[in-house]
Amino acid sequence: MSQHKILSLKKYRDGSFLPVPRRLSDRIRPTEKLAVLGSTGSIGTQSLEVACDEGFEVVALAAGGNVEKLAQQIHMFNPAYVSVRDEEARASLMRLLASQHVPCPDIGVGRAGVVRVAQWDDADTVVAAITGFAGLEPVLAAAMSGKKIALANKEALVVAGHAVIQLASDSGALILPVDSEHSAIWQCLMAALPSNLHHLILTCSGGPFFGRQRDELAHVSVEEALAHPTWIMGNKITIDSATLMNKAFELIEACHLYGLEPEDVGVVIHPQSIVHSLVAFKDGSYLAQLGSPDMRVPIRYALTFPNRSDRSAYTSFDLFDVDKNNAWTFAKVDEETFPSLRFARKAWRDGGMMPLVFNASNEEAVKLFLDGAIRLSQIFDFVERALVDFSHMSSIESSTFDDMMNEHHRVMKRVREYAHATG
Repeated sequence: MSQHKILSLKKYRDGSFLPVPRRLSDRIRPTEKLAVLGSTGSIGTQSLEVACDEGFEVVALAAGGNVEKLAQQIHMFNPAYVSVRDEEARASLMRLLASQHVPCPDIGVGRAGVVRVAQWDDADTVVAAITGFAGLEPVLAAAMSGKKIALANKEALVVAGHAVIQLASDSGALILPVDSEHSAIWQCLMAALPSNLHHLILTCSGGPFFGRQRDELAHVSVEEALAHPTWIMGNKITIDSATLMNKAFELIEACHLYGLEPEDVGVVIHPQSIVHSLVAFKDGSYLAQLGSPDMRVPIRYALTFPNRSDRSAYTSFDLFDVDKNNAWTFAKVDEETFPSLRFARKAWRDGGMMPLVFNASNEEAVKLFLDGAIRLSQIFDFVERALVDFSHMSSIESSTFDDMMNEHHRVMKRVREYAHATG
C-alpha cells in the first residue's frame, strides 16, 4: 500500500505511518476546485454552503431529479458540467435554465454522468455525498483517478472497502472522512504516537428512540423516526440513526480505514452529540474531539485540510456555556433492542459479500419503512433474515462493480418478498 495516502492503522501501529502525516501537511493543498456528488442532498447542499463561504470554485455537480435546486446551484456556481438522473430530468433542467436565462452547462445523464463528475479533470477534491449503494461507483471512479475524496457516503466502504482502499492506494488518492465520528478519530490520531494506540470509541446520540424497548419500536411512526434529537440529515441516514444502523456502518468503515477488527472499535451512547469520538491509548488515557453537532464543521475541515478556517459564522458553539452544555452523559448500547452492531460484526467476520448483503437488506428495508409498508422493528427482522438466507455469499468475492450491483438488487428483491409475505 502506498505510504502517506490512505488512513491505515496497520501501518499506523508499527510506527511507519501517520493517518495524514504532519511531515506531509505542507504538501497537501486545501481544496481549490470542487466537484460534488449528491449536490442537492443534505450533505451536498451543506458542502456547497462551505464552498461559498470559503471561495472554492465549483466545477462539476451530480444530482438526482431535483432540477429546481440544481438550477439554483448552477446559477450560483456556474459549473462546467452537471449530471442528472435521466433524460427526463435533463430536459426539465434545460427548460428551467432557459426560462431563467441561466447559461446551460454540459449535462450528463445516469451512471455515466455521475462517474464523469467524480473524475472531472479540473476538480482536485470530490465530495462523495450520494446516499446508499448508488454512491459506490463514483467513489470507485474518484479513487481510481487519484482525487482527494471528502467521503460522506458510508456504503462505499461498507460494501467495497477493500477495493476503495486499494484503488486509492494505487492512484495516490487521499480519503478525507466527512462523517463527524471519523473526522474526530482522524484528528485525534494525528496527535498520537502510533505504538500507544489501544482502541477507538465511536459515539452515538442514541437517536429518537434511546431508552425504548424492542416491542415499542413496532409502533413508532415515520415522522417520529425522522425527528432526530441533535442532527439535521437526509431521510435515509436519519432512519439509520434511529435504528443505529448508521453506527454499525461506521464500525465497518473504521475497520477499513484504520486496519482494525470489530473488537478494536467500541460504541457508546452520548445523547448530547458534543464528543464526536475518542481514541483510547495503552496507558488508559483518551483523546476526544468535541464540537457542535453541525455537519458543516467536519465538511469544512475535510475541504480546508491541512488548514483550519477562522471560526465559522454559522456555529456559535461555546463549550463552556453552562446553560446549554451543563451535563454530558454516556451509556452502553442496548444491543437487544438495537441489534445493528451485532449484524455489522457478523457481516465483517463472515466476509466475502456479506457486508453487501447487510447494506442492501437495510437499504431496501429503510425504503419500505419510509413508504409506510413495514414497521421500524421489521428493519431488524429483515436484515437478520437476509444475513441467514444469503450466508453462502460469505465465500464469494465480487470481481466487478456490475457483480456487486446485481447481488445488491437480488438482496433488495428478497427483502421486498419478506415484506409482501408479512403484509
